[in-house]
Amino acid sequence: MQERTTSTGERATRPLMIYERTTQGIRVRVTPAFIDDQSSPEDGRYLWSYTITIENRGNETVQLISRYWRITDGSGRIQEVRGPGVVGAQPVLAPGQMFEYTSGCPLPTSSGLMVGKYLMRAASGQNFEAEIPAFLLESPHEHRQIH
Repeated sequence: MQERTTSTGERATRPLMIYERTTQGIRVRVTPAFIDDQSSPEDGRYLWSYTITIENRGNETVQLISRYWRITDGSGRIQEVRGPGVVGAQPVLAPGQMFEYTSGCPLPTSSGLMVGKYLMRAASGQNFEAEIPAFLLESPHEHRQIH
């Protein structure tokens, strides 16, 4: 585990885990981090940040149109989130360009899982989905037993 301070000043414990997937030349890399300072286990409130880097490794300019998330908490409850763009932007990426953003996810449990996809539009007008790899949201409050 590596501790860091985020841009807003909270302390985050970051696992050395990076999740990555490439779909049709679009590489999506995710690095999640548990935010200890803003979590309250005694109140059932756990908060993570995740930093995503989207890189166009293809030969055509693309635009991120919308996002879809499937979030599963440690009790198996599922929440689906859809919306335009990411963090208020619909970035256009020429070949070789990257876009990075950080967002957050609160859960009522000490662990969870996120997976999703971006709807991308190529300069040719073709739409396609770029997969966001499934990634774990794990906190130091997660108690696992191995039998």
